Amino acid sequence: MAEAHSAVAFSFSVSHEGVDLNYDHEMLGVVLMSGVRSWRRRITRFFNGLKNGIYPVPLSSLGLTVATVGAMYAAGYDGTGGLTDFFIQHAPRVLSAEERVVKTLAVAASSTTIWLSVAIILKYALRLLFMYRGWMYETRTRRMSIKTKLWMLLAKILTSISRPQLYSYQGCLPSLPLPSVEDTTRRYLRSVRPLLNDEEFARMEKLTEEFRTTLGPRLQRYLWLKSWWTTNYVSDWWEEYVYLRGRSGIMVNSNFYGIDAILMQPSTVQAARAANITYAAMLFRRAIDRQEIEPILIQGMVPLCSWQYERTFTHTRVPGIETDRIVHYNDSTHIVVIHNGKYYKMQVYDIKKRLMTPATLEMQFQRILDDDETTPDKGEELLGALTAGDRAHWYLTRRDFFSRGTNRASLLAIEKAAFVVCLDDVDLVFDQSDHTKLDDFGRWCLHGNGCNRWYDKSLNLIIGRNGRIGFNGEHSWADAPIMSHLWEYVLAADVIREGIGARLGYAENGHTVGEADTDAIPPVKLRWDIKKKCMEAIERSHREAQMVLEDVDLRLLMHDSFGKGFMKTCKVSPDAFIQMALQLAYFRDSGRFRLTYEASMTRLFREGRTETVRPCTVESSAWVRSMAAGNQDRKEQIRLFRVACENHQRGYQDAMLGKGIDRHLFCLYVVSKYLETDSPFLKEVLSEPWRLSTSQTPHGQTNLLDLRKHPGCVSAGGGFGPVADDGYGVSYIIAGEDIVFFHVSSKKSSADTDSDRFVGRIQRALADIRLMFEQAAE
Repeated sequence: MAEAHSAVAFSFSVSHEGVDLNYDHEMLGVVLMSGVRSWRRRITRFFNGLKNGIYPVPLSSLGLTVATVGAMYAAGYDGTGGLTDFFIQHAPRVLSAEERVVKTLAVAASSTTIWLSVAIILKYALRLLFMYRGWMYETRTRRMSIKTKLWMLLAKILTSISRPQLYSYQGCLPSLPLPSVEDTTRRYLRSVRPLLNDEEFARMEKLTEEFRTTLGPRLQRYLWLKSWWTTNYVSDWWEEYVYLRGRSGIMVNSNFYGIDAILMQPSTVQAARAANITYAAMLFRRAIDRQEIEPILIQGMVPLCSWQYERTFTHTRVPGIETDRIVHYNDSTHIVVIHNGKYYKMQVYDIKKRLMTPATLEMQFQRILDDDETTPDKGEELLGALTAGDRAHWYLTRRDFFSRGTNRASLLAIEKAAFVVCLDDVDLVFDQSDHTKLDDFGRWCLHGNGCNRWYDKSLNLIIGRNGRIGFNGEHSWADAPIMSHLWEYVLAADVIREGIGARLGYAENGHTVGEADTDAIPPVKLRWDIKKKCMEAIERSHREAQMVLEDVDLRLLMHDSFGKGFMKTCKVSPDAFIQMALQLAYFRDSGRFRLTYEASMTRLFREGRTETVRPCTVESSAWVRSMAAGNQDRKEQIRLFRVACENHQRGYQDAMLGKGIDRHLFCLYVVSKYLETDSPFLKEVLSEPWRLSTSQTPHGQTNLLDLRKHPGCVSAGGGFGPVADDGYGVSYIIAGEDIVFFHVSSKKSSADTDSDRFVGRIQRALADIRLMFEQAAE
């Protein structure tokens, strides 16, 4: 493997003959181009920030406003209502300035003032419109109030004035509203009713009432102050206490995964697939930097917060003794590649700071795959396990052995990388007749071998030996929809290539198209100096990682009997349809109802992240019991089913609009801890395990994917580990009209769970719901 040679930009020496100056023209050119790139990015960010600050008014309208006001003033009409004359009379004079110069400056100042005033008014008008929430409950119905129709008209007009950039709506988004203690506790009691018997429920009612009338209002006052002082009263505490303060390993317990568009495989050449995926990911990063990605709009008018996109790349989670921290680097021109237990630093920009072509990237990846000359340094093969194990242990190991010298330099190369690419020496296989192949695919993306990922990085791209791909994502910096958006873009760019550019694609032999730049700087193997004590620390983390991954029971299901198409004919939300099936499946699996978690999002508000929907409700349990009894009229079962689905949909909408239960109670609990006040009610609520944790993988976030034209280009989604030791983690993606993928995880050590058994329960529940509707129609 060729090593990069160190270069010196210039040097000088002083002797009796004078000063001898030596410099390298090529290296100085690199330094110059680096500075140009840096300043170009700064200028771009400045103008993008200016455009976003005045949105929805376009920046180009400033020149038009100044020209119009100037022409009117020259014609003898003051269109500023006297503001121009005010500036002429009161503005400080330049000694030698002529009267026409003063008037010109006054016209420019007055017209700019008016333009800024209009921009601010329209911005706050848009914010007021986004505070209206009635549309959420009406746009799915045929009857829409006059108020909502007028709101839609005004919102459509204001959002169509100019084309928004990725962050244009950030200043227009409202803050997350703070619910009242009374409303939250009332909803909480109703949510736990099907989980408790009469005696248990009476005890919980007493605890709740005591909290609502005593400690609750006091905690609420502090939280009210925080809601006014901060942009979002939940997100910072949620990030810190739920993610960063967790001391157990993040592999499986926090990180999540996604897998390939398994119905299509554009190439079986590992290096070629890695090159195109890397190139597409870098295009996505560039689009974020330039704000070329269009913000996601609900109903084509209401934007979702784009704040989380900022940390998609060049991000790492750094361990601490009590809490981790998120470190984000502004720019990076390299990635890190892991292959056969070795780490390589690989440039993705050429010497002129242009993004390397896929052909050049393939050549670079192939150099790494063909590197048989170098061997892993001592301990290097197990190094990634440090990021998988106990966080406090990783912090101490990092402090003692990775804070200086070679180890520090190599560690910084990883942490400053745009992302990590894992070239794995295994085949990732999908075989529709053998589900174990897809199960292994998912497991490999979830945890690998416990040490061949850098779990602290925001993104690990995984490339199998046969060209299949996946990813592993760190969770603290953002939620799954952001990574899903990136993944959709990458798959669309790699497989469809519409609107991306001509450089992507594959030749008939599976290699990338185009010519490689053979002068590109070869990848550099990172070096490590692992001493005995450090090796012992690495081995400890490796043992922990092995125990965790060996306990994972993961089962994937490709349900193709029916999908969204049939669900729509039932006149219910497809998400509610699946959630009811999961409730029925879990009841049959355990014989009782349990606390169920479904992730919703609060990105209608600034810096919003997630909220919990509780699918196990009074209505859903009534329908499940009717199905379990098996002796009720089908039409009555359908009535109960639709009532349960409608109630679930309303709960999902409430959660999106900040009227959830769990984030509010969580923040009240944090306040109580700061005040060193114990609350039996909050303590019990926060200690309740989520034995059924579910999440829908979003799809269709980019306009590049048209599944009607490319039905095979859909990812099988992704999944996560179980939240409770005796529970299930269920992720699902509604992939088109006829396919739903399920990812079911649990722990082998639990005698109460079995992922394969639960998949069978899901299949039966879905089949029974379909049968229910078919028999009712007879």
